[in-house]
Order: sequence, then C-alpha cells, then structure tokens
Amino acid sequence: MNINKILIILGEPNSIFSEILAKFLVSNKFRIIKKKIILIGNIDLFYDQTKKLGYHLNINQINCLKESKLKKINFINIKYNYKKTFEKISNKSNNYIENCFNKAIDLSKLNNDIALINGPISKKHFLKKKYLGITEYLIKKTNSKSYAMLIYNKNLSVSPITTHLPLSKVHKNIGRDKIIKKIQLINEFYKSKLKIRPNVAILGLNPHCESIQKVSEEKKIIIPSIKYLKKNRYKIEGPYSTDTFFIDKNLKKFDVVIGMYHDQVLTPIKTLYKFDAINITIGLPFIRISPDHGPNYEMIGKNISDPSSIFKAIEFINKLK
Repeated sequence: MNINKILIILGEPNSIFSEILAKFLVSNKFRIIKKKIILIGNIDLFYDQTKKLGYHLNINQINCLKESKLKKINFINIKYNYKKTFEKISNKSNNYIENCFNKAIDLSKLNNDIALINGPISKKHFLKKKYLGITEYLIKKTNSKSYAMLIYNKNLSVSPITTHLPLSKVHKNIGRDKIIKKIQLINEFYKSKLKIRPNVAILGLNPHCESIQKVSEEKKIIIPSIKYLKKNRYKIEGPYSTDTFFIDKNLKKFDVVIGMYHDQVLTPIKTLYKFDAINITIGLPFIRISPDHGPNYEMIGKNISDPSSIFKAIEFINKLK
C-alpha cells in the first residue's frame, strides 16, 4: 500500500525538536506535502514551546487517524505533566516518551500506509544502556528479525553493519549472514522505493584491509560475503580500505557504502554532507526516519537550530509511493 500518512513522535520534550518542527510547519514546504502529517506528543507543551519561540500554529487535535486532514497540523495528545516550558532532561519524561512510541506502534498495526519520524531522545536517560539506540529499541518493540541503518543522501548513502557498538566488540559482531542480510534489505529498499538497483561498495575492517592475524576478517567474512552477493547478481565491489575510499572517483561510482562499524562511515558522510542526510531504519513494519541530530540541550529555546534534517526527512517521505 502507498504511504499516505506521516506519524511524527515528538521525542524528548526538552530538546530542539519543537523548534525545528515549527520551522517546517510555518514554511511553504509544509503546504505542498501530499501526505497527512500527524504529531504524537503533548499538545499543551508543544503549543507553549512553539509560542515562546515566536511561532503561532493552528493545531487540529484528533483522537484517531480517520479524523486527520491534509495540510493540517494533526495532533494526537499524550498526557505529560510539566512545570516549565523548557526543563532539564531527566528520567521524568521516560514514561511519556514510551507512551508516544507505544501509540505510534499501535497505530501502525492498524494502518499499513504510514511512515514514522521520531524526534531525538536522550540515550542516557531513556534507554538506560538497555539498547544501543532507538533503532534497536524499535526492533525489539516490533519483534523485527533483521534491520539495516541507512544514512541516506541522494548522492551517497552509508550503512554500518554494527551500530552503536564499542570498537572492542565490533570484530565479534560481524558475520557473513549479517552482512548479506543487511545488503539484501538495502538493495530491496532501493529497488522498491527509489526504483534503482544500487551500486554498493563494502569497506574492510582492518587498516588497508590487512591484519597481522593468520586469517583476517576480510578473508574470512567480508570477501566470501561479496562473492555470494555477486553470484546472486548484486552490484557490489570491495573490500576497500577506508582511508582512501572517500574520494571523488568513488563518490560518483557508488550509491551506498557499507562499513563494519558506526564511525567508519558516519564520520565521512557527515563531513561531506553536514545536515543533508537522514537516518532510515529498514526492516521494521514501517519506514522509520530519524532526523540527524540529538536533543541538543545547549541550544533549547534559542531559536537558532538548523532545521535542514527535518525538512529532508519529510520531503523524502513525501516522494515515496
């Protein structure tokens, strides 16, 4: 089924998300969105925060998705008690955030025409080291078996095989099955949603793809994975050494770069494209996108945050069938 609705979870209530979302909702871009936008959070807090920042929004409070309207700021209210418009991030908001996610997941079970955007959360307070990140949190809550984190830019996207994992544990958490499954998910996403067969590059784990060990991860895991995928007609090359990969020649040749760990691919793409990227989780019952920023408590209430990522996220979903 085509995507007709965008659910937006407001996330951590004490963050810059209300500001950057308001900047989108008052822009001309909002008026040309062809899908219904439904916010999930506390309506009073969102109204107070955006009003304090100088934005006056006309909100359409609803109880179910059938009541939502195109080109309206539809809002499903979730109870939350607060004293100040902006407070310090603490465990106080944990139950509220959990309720927001639960509501969105419940709605997704009844409606298969949605995509989900979630605002930032504090990993320290909300996840409490139980999950590596919101990606893993959602995988658990939806009982999904496999997933891929795709940091998407129309020119070049990247995906780490392991996500928010300490470097000391990376080599123990890569394997042929994991690499193959993630690349299959990404390939299918590009084919079904973006209508292209992606050219994929895969990076090695070790410097220069070499190791002092008898058998390197490249020889034992990565090269056999590439051979299997090539045999099954995937457009994939590698392994490449990371230190020389991100040059113009390669950037023009490939659509997706697969790395073995988080910073191996996220550092270069953020250096290349700044905020011009979105975090897509593939493998959930719905497409999930997270703008590429955190709560950023230091900038709360200052009205100077860059909203590019939320613009990119909503515009990307708007183009999907």
